[in-house]
Amino acid sequence: MNARNSIAIVGGGASGVILTAHLLRRPDPNLRVTVIEKRDEFGRGRAYSTDLPDHQLNVRALGMSAYADQPEHFWRWLQKKGFAKDNPDFFAPRSLYGTYLDELLRDLAEQERSTGRLHLVNAECTTVSPTASGVEIQLTSGASIIARLGVLAVGHDEAPAPAQYFAIRSGSVEDTPIDPEARVLILGTGLSMVDTWQTLQHRGHRGEVIAVSRRGLLPSPHRQGKPIRLDSADVPLGTSLSYFVRWFRDLVRLTESQGGNWRDVVDGLRPYNQTIWQNWSTKDKRRFLERTKAWWDIHRHRMPPEMHARISRAVSSGRLVLLAGRVLRARKQDAAYVIDVQARAPNVETSFEVTRVYDCTGIVKDVSEGSINVIRSLTDRGVARSDPLRIGLDVTPFCAVISADGAVADKLFAVGPLTRGAFFEIDAIPDIRVQCDRLAARLTS
Repeated sequence: MNARNSIAIVGGGASGVILTAHLLRRPDPNLRVTVIEKRDEFGRGRAYSTDLPDHQLNVRALGMSAYADQPEHFWRWLQKKGFAKDNPDFFAPRSLYGTYLDELLRDLAEQERSTGRLHLVNAECTTVSPTASGVEIQLTSGASIIARLGVLAVGHDEAPAPAQYFAIRSGSVEDTPIDPEARVLILGTGLSMVDTWQTLQHRGHRGEVIAVSRRGLLPSPHRQGKPIRLDSADVPLGTSLSYFVRWFRDLVRLTESQGGNWRDVVDGLRPYNQTIWQNWSTKDKRRFLERTKAWWDIHRHRMPPEMHARISRAVSSGRLVLLAGRVLRARKQDAAYVIDVQARAPNVETSFEVTRVYDCTGIVKDVSEGSINVIRSLTDRGVARSDPLRIGLDVTPFCAVISADGAVADKLFAVGPLTRGAFFEIDAIPDIRVQCDRLAARLTS
């Protein structure tokens, strides 16, 4: 590989594929991009590896293009493949989106076959080490890949939080078959809980499913709306969290009084979400995560209407029980767990026995203690560090990795969910593709 113009991307899920696509739009004939992915297929990752049709995207097809300047790219692909006809508001199965990304990368590889600008590697990365001229990426096979620049695009950590040792992730190797009549507990009531519940139903599970979170709230459904128009001068940047929340609520009341909907405000604010986050103090960011994030999530990260209706029917019938509270302790009892929960209202402690506990709480509390080996290797050696909130790697606004001693890397970068500490709103494709476009321009300039 030509080290002077080479970029190695660790992770071939959504973030890695989209970054690759943006890099290869650059005309540099000497550019060399290597994508390293431990799975057999590219573009899948955790989010898009499901094969259940009920696991739908939470963004309409027109919002899921890999390219921000070609908003119909994914929608046209769906039409070409015969998966959709005349409805651009279609919420496609997530498995189709994984196929779209995999095919996008394979097409790029075919286009670049004669140029040699793209190289795909199915292998697991163990370490990334800065060198005098770039980075060295070691694989489990013992082989190494040398590049001028390295980008970490490993996506979400799939391991439960250490404090929830009694819980497993849906779809993991520990997710073995259980009695269909068994009682199941799900930690979290957000979109991951919805996925897990649908997986259980697909397997024919008939037993009671209890989902517990601090507020016990479901994500809201998508509805057609008209996002309000906001100028950056309209948004109170740099103010405290409490001031911002008051401003936001007042804006919702004003919009509703004029015939609008709270969705119009949430969606109108979206272009400024990252800037709002970056202008808060670390103290206010922490307060947001502890006190406000759950409320924000149910309004910001919404469900397709038909999915919401299905879940609501399950709640009404008692097949799914939503419980506002927190788990106090878990005790192993034969082949089951006894779970003690402090209910929110009324403020009483309750206990129940469950056969299986699923962790759907979302963000890993500390990436330096997570299950992604290459990230742990970087933080253990001080090449990288957790951000102040410990929800991602510490990076600059330009995605450069920051080391344990505060030095900014000039050869190692990160994209996607790994950078949530700096960007927060960086889990959804519309945000990831903008970030990747900007980083691609920076790395090839």
